Amino acid sequence: MDTVVQSRSKTVVIGPEQPFCVIGERINPTGRKAFQAQLQAGDLAQLETDVQQQVEGGADMLDVNVGDPLADEIGLMARAIPMVQGLTEIPLCIDSSVIEALEAGLEAYDGKALVNSVTGEDERLEAILPIVARHGAAVIGLANAEDIPMDAERRVEVAKKIVSVAGDHGIPPEDVIIDPLAMPIGAEPRAVKLFVETLHLLREELGVNTTCGAGNTSFGLPGRHTLGAAFLAVAQSHGLTSAIMDSRRPEMVEAVRATDFLLGRDEWGATWIRMYRAKQAAA
Repeated sequence: MDTVVQSRSKTVVIGPEQPFCVIGERINPTGRKAFQAQLQAGDLAQLETDVQQQVEGGADMLDVNVGDPLADEIGLMARAIPMVQGLTEIPLCIDSSVIEALEAGLEAYDGKALVNSVTGEDERLEAILPIVARHGAAVIGLANAEDIPMDAERRVEVAKKIVSVAGDHGIPPEDVIIDPLAMPIGAEPRAVKLFVETLHLLREELGVNTTCGAGNTSFGLPGRHTLGAAFLAVAQSHGLTSAIMDSRRPEMVEAVRATDFLLGRDEWGATWIRMYRAKQAAA
């Protein structure tokens, strides 16, 4: 099944036979002290640079997170969404753990957005899904509830619950993208194997699209971007259809575009060749 997201003028289709969807992760204050200070001061000027770099890097969508405990996240989200839409035509993923901020972003968005995210906890499902449904958005569902399951079957159980409750709110399965939970392999040696097992079960039992935070796997390790590129190629070959990732890193983007080509999702390598021609022209 395909998940369709839209901006005012551009449509992105996420699906098992579609090219991999790169969701740029950079608009996020985590680990960015200067950006955190700017958000606390109500300054969104950094978004211009972040948007430009990610779009030029090859992002198909952009994740927008302006959450800082000392900032007015609700007000910032209401301003950030139209600002970003004025800077790029690609669709957006509205990212917050604050329900009011998600709603502010959805109200400001022109198109069909993706919401990041909901978990399998009853309270979160009943708080977030009605807002997603009201705005006709798609949503990312994290395959965890009160805890992070450490076996694939349990993660799929949580995913099934999210899809089922979403359906009760009028959100079809194609508008639920499941995150099978990429975890740091430096802390859990089974992390990628478990992720791949979960992907297979999701494909077989639910058929929904999938995503993850691609940088989580390599957290705390040297050569993070090389590991991230390898992880994406492996995950994509096992059915991952999108990822929230650093689209400024050519090795990451090139890995998924190369895998698209090799898996037959880039006929005759048209996108691959065009990407390289653009790179040569820029050089």
